[in-house]
Amino acid sequence: MQQEPYGEVFLINKPLAWTSFDVVRKVRNALKIKKVGHAGTLDPLANGLLIVCAGKMTKQIDSFMGQEKEYSGTFVIGATTDSYDLEQPIIEVSDPSHITLDQVKKAVAELTGDILQIPPMHSAIKVDGKRVYESARQGKVVKMDPRPVTVSEFEITKFENPVIEFRIVCSKGTYIRSLARDLGEKLNVGAYMSSLCRTRIGDFKLAAAHELTTLVEEIKARTQEIQPESTSQKLE
Repeated sequence: MQQEPYGEVFLINKPLAWTSFDVVRKVRNALKIKKVGHAGTLDPLANGLLIVCAGKMTKQIDSFMGQEKEYSGTFVIGATTDSYDLEQPIIEVSDPSHITLDQVKKAVAELTGDILQIPPMHSAIKVDGKRVYESARQGKVVKMDPRPVTVSEFEITKFENPVIEFRIVCSKGTYIRSLARDLGEKLNVGAYMSSLCRTRIGDFKLAAAHELTTLVEEIKARTQEIQPESTSQKLE
C-alpha cells in the first residue's frame, strides 16, 4: 500500500525577538523536510500565534493567510519612531498629557471599518521588486500607495496616559503599526506600537498554540515515525 503524503499544521506561540522564518527553520530542521512555511508573518518584536504548515498542508497557506486576525497590545502616545514600533529609536513629538479617553475613542472610531491604510516603510512589501525595508535601511524613501483594509473591531481596553492598551480584529494586510501612526496623527501628538500579540487567526486561537521549544522536542521524538514522502521536495 502506498504511503499517504505527509501533511501537518502547527500552531506556535512565536517567541519575542524571533523572526517568523526563524520559527519555520527550527520546525523544518526538526521534521527533516524542506516543505515547511508559515501562514502570515509576525514581526520580530511581536509574539503570539503563528501557523506553520508542513508537507502537503503548505497548499493551505494562502487560505490561512486570508483569514481574520485578532491582536492585543499597547500603543504609546506623545512620541513615534521611523518604524512605528520599537525597532527604531523613539522620537519625541508632543506632550500628550492633555489627551483624554474620549479623544482616543473618537480617533479610534475614525480608524474602524473599511479604511485606506499606508503600510510602514519598515515592512516586507515589495515595490519595484525590492522590499521596502531594505530601502528604508539605506535611508531611501519609497512612495507607498494606500491599501484597503478592514478593521472590524478596535477596542481600547485600558488607558493610562501615555499608554493605550487595545484589542483589534482586522483583515489580512492590516498593519497594526500603521494604526499606531494614524492614531497619533489624529491626536496630533504622535504614537508608536510598544507591544503586540496575535491572539487569533480565523478559528485558530493562541490558547491552543505550542511553545516552540516544547514542540520541537516532540517533533524530534517522533520524526522517525513520520518518514514523509516529501523529504526531497523543495518549498513551492
